[in-house]
Amino acid sequence: QVQLVESGGGLVQAGGSLRLSCAASGGTFSNYFMGWFRQAPGKEREFVAAISWSGGSTYYADSVKGRRTISRDNAKNTVYLEMNSLKPEDTAVYYCAAGLDPVPAGDLYEYDLWGQGTQVTVSS
Repeated sequence: QVQLVESGGGLVQAGGSLRLSCAASGGTFSNYFMGWFRQAPGKEREFVAAISWSGGSTYYADSVKGRRTISRDNAKNTVYLEMNSLKPEDTAVYYCAAGLDPVPAGDLYEYDLWGQGTQVTVSS
């Protein structure tokens, strides 16, 4: 079974950028559709972005479209989330998730495996 470990979070000023990484181990990474979700304090976990098995298709939440880029490197068993033009409201714990065939891609209940999360804090 695939295990997921996120990294790359931290404290950044508004307008700044971060790149999150999620490294997978213990399974066949390319069998999994990968997603990024986030959860702010007191709020529900929400979809950010997703990428298909080969990376040929990507999906984004409307709230982050144009400011986020999801990518994957199946040779390195890693999925990335580039985050630009960060805003204080982007502050959250960011989770990567893996699913065999999530439909729709933004439904968190379609994902079977989750990482422990990485904190992103954006200061104003």
